[in-house]
Amino acid sequence: MCRMVRALPLPKYHQIYLVLREQLHEGLFVGGLPSELSLTQQFGVARVTVRRALEQLASEGLILREPGRGTRPIEVRQASVPEPVTGAQRAHLTGLLENLVSMSRHTTVKVLEVENVAASVAVASALQLLPGAVVQKAVRVRSTRQGPLSHITTFVPALVARGMGRRELARKPILVLLEESGVQVGRAEQTISARLADAEVARHLDVAVGSALLAVRRLIYDIDDKPVQWLHGLYRPDRYEYVMQLSRVGSIDAKVWVSKDVAAHFH
Repeated sequence: MCRMVRALPLPKYHQIYLVLREQLHEGLFVGGLPSELSLTQQFGVARVTVRRALEQLASEGLILREPGRGTRPIEVRQASVPEPVTGAQRAHLTGLLENLVSMSRHTTVKVLEVENVAASVAVASALQLLPGAVVQKAVRVRSTRQGPLSHITTFVPALVARGMGRRELARKPILVLLEESGVQVGRAEQTISARLADAEVARHLDVAVGSALLAVRRLIYDIDDKPVQWLHGLYRPDRYEYVMQLSRVGSIDAKVWVSKDVAAHFH
């Protein structure tokens, strides 16, 4: 059982609704949602609280509740994949690679899961594969001396992931392993947002269910502009911050901000 956020100015049922909605959007419940009893135990709340959260999801057309048959999703949203960029907008991965290597030297990794799975609609869309294509899914928790820092899930096409086993993933960042295997990394597209911790992530990051986390989505392309890795990173905001240096470019009447460098600070 995981604890809920007590200080969050939201009713418990709404916290559960937000967590389940995010999981539905990510396609985590293809085989159906957990039972009310299971969700009650996961979130440590009364059954009526879980039922109210499910009713809100049903009212929005996200799930279908059938007596005797359980609860299943009725809407699967494809992942939002950034449009390709060109020219000056192309990401330079040197700084990112250096940052990942630096982080790996000052943190430890626990590999929770490594397996080949059938790509969901969202994963297949991001990696430009057919739904059901085989991809390697790896789940890791990275920690500092102060405790857990991040919960990382990566998806890599199975052919690209050959030779990337549990031992290798525990020792090096996947981006490093990709380059060592011969993949020539070309560019990356990254989005940063926020997400509430679900029961599973909360347990591994030692936070309350419903806690706000920094959510990073990173799609890595090779030099032929083919996706080779999709990363979902969830970071504790009290132990991780993302820093970007910006500069102004362009004419006087059309100046825009562009990033020059990226760094991450953690403790």
